[in-house]
Amino acid sequence: MNHILQVDSVELEFKDRKVLSDVYLRCATNEIIGLLGRNGEGKTCLMNIILGNLKASNSFVSFDGIKTMDAFRQPALIRYLPQFNFIPPGLKLYQVFKDFCLNYIHFESKFPELGMANDSLVKQLSGGQRRLLEIYIITKSNTKFVLMDEPFTHLNPIQIDHVKLFLKEEKANKGMIITDHMYNHILDISDQVYLLASGKVHLTNTKFDLERLGYINRI
Repeated sequence: MNHILQVDSVELEFKDRKVLSDVYLRCATNEIIGLLGRNGEGKTCLMNIILGNLKASNSFVSFDGIKTMDAFRQPALIRYLPQFNFIPPGLKLYQVFKDFCLNYIHFESKFPELGMANDSLVKQLSGGQRRLLEIYIITKSNTKFVLMDEPFTHLNPIQIDHVKLFLKEEKANKGMIITDHMYNHILDISDQVYLLASGKVHLTNTKFDLERLGYINRI
């Protein structure tokens, strides 16, 4: 069954500065939506508004046409990958997979470069290995939508290629909204790309669009 996440009429102000102005996004099952923007343009704020963790001056967030203000309380509806590590370092890998009802062997088959036994502690993983673990856990969870904030951070080129392939496979099961400063990877895997600039959202799908809007230098 296809599901639709719609974000409309988002307004956000901090003191006298308007961060977001009449922002609109739409994401459906089998779609990866890329979200780009320079630091301070409100990408993380927008994700937290979708989750309901941040109250906007105005916003309308709906899942399958039903307005939802506290999506963060409904993990079967949406999951969030933050920029920071969220899995407790003292847990063993098999416990993490047990807690999320996931299969470690399948994880190993997708990311064989991890090379860690399932009784290893999370804190024994490198930064890149921890990021792979978190991406897998969030993406494979039983949820309809996934938000990802800087998923490619700490990953090497081989790991990034594996993650991109994994996300393209998994989008058949859920909708994804992903933000990252590595815009080439976002352009590569996304079905639609939105750029946040000066509080507004712009639909962009090529480097030339990003150049025209001043996000990247002239190619």
